[in-house]
Amino acid sequence: MKKSLFLFIAIYSIIHSYGQSSAEFVKRGIAQYDRKDYSGAIKYFDKAIAINPKNSNAYNMRGFAKRNLHDYRGAIEDFNKTIAMTPLDASMYDIRGQTKSDNGDYPGAMKDFDISINIKNQDFVHYDRGKCKLIVGDRQGALADLDSAISLNPKYSDAYNMRGSAKTFLQDTLGAINDFNEAIFLDSKNVIAYINRGGAKKDLQDFRGAMEDYNKAIEIDPQYANAYFFRGIEKDELHDYRGAINDYSKSIEIIPEHEEAYYRRGLAKIKIGQKDSGCLDLSKAGELGYSDAYNQIRNFCN
Repeated sequence: MKKSLFLFIAIYSIIHSYGQSSAEFVKRGIAQYDRKDYSGAIKYFDKAIAINPKNSNAYNMRGFAKRNLHDYRGAIEDFNKTIAMTPLDASMYDIRGQTKSDNGDYPGAMKDFDISINIKNQDFVHYDRGKCKLIVGDRQGALADLDSAISLNPKYSDAYNMRGSAKTFLQDTLGAINDFNEAIFLDSKNVIAYINRGGAKKDLQDFRGAMEDYNKAIEIDPQYANAYFFRGIEKDELHDYRGAINDYSKSIEIIPEHEEAYYRRGLAKIKIGQKDSGCLDLSKAGELGYSDAYNQIRNFCN
C-alpha cells in the first residue's frame, strides 16, 4: 500500500512539475514577445508545447509571434490548434480571420468572422469583417458591418474612421468627413483619421485644410511616413515643389523602399530644374516596381 501511494505521489509530482514548467516557458515567451523579440519568444513557446501539447495558450501566443514575423501560414496552423481546444472562443476565430486576411485569403477570413459573430456578437469583429469587405470591394457590405460596430459601441473611434473610408469609396465625401470628425473627437490621437480626413478635404479641393490635417498627423506621430508623403502631394498641388521634395525625402527616410515617393520626388525635382537627380529618382522608383516611372523617364530623361 505504501509503495503504491509513493508511486502515485511520484507520478503526480512529475506531471505537476511538467505543467508548471510549461506555464513558466509561456511566461518567459510572453516576456520576450513584449520586448518584440518574436523569434526568441517562439523558442520558449516551442518548449512549453513540447512539455504540454495541450497548452492552448502556448499555441495561441506562438501564433501571435509568427504573425508578427509575417509567417501567416505558421500562425494559422497554431490558431487552428488553439481553436480545436477551445472551439467556442469567438475571439479566436476573429484572430484567425485577421491572419487569413493578412495572408490574402479574404473568403477564408470572412468565414471566420461569420463564425465569431454567430458565437458572440462583438463590435470589433464587425469592424474586422467590414474592413475585409472594403478590401474586396463590397463597400455596401462594409458600411453595414461598420454601422453594426458603431451601434454596439458608439465610442469606437476606429469604426467611425473605417466607415468614413467606406463612404469615401461610395463618393459620400461630406458623410466621410463627418465620420472622420467623430473618430478624431473620440480619439484626438487617431493619426489615420487625420490622414483620411485630409484626403477627403483634398477631394473637395480644400488643399490647405488637407495640409492642416497632415501637419496634425505628423505632430502626433513624426515617424508616420505616409503623413509626409500625402503632405508632399498637397505641396505639389500648391506648386511648393521644394517643400514637396522635403516631405517625399522624409517619407523615403522612414520607408526606404517607398517607390511612389521616389517617383513623385523625381517629378518635383525635374519641375525645379534638377533633371539629373530627378531622373535618378524615377529610375529608383521603376527599380522598386513603380512601372509608370519608365514612361516619365522616356518623357523627361532621354
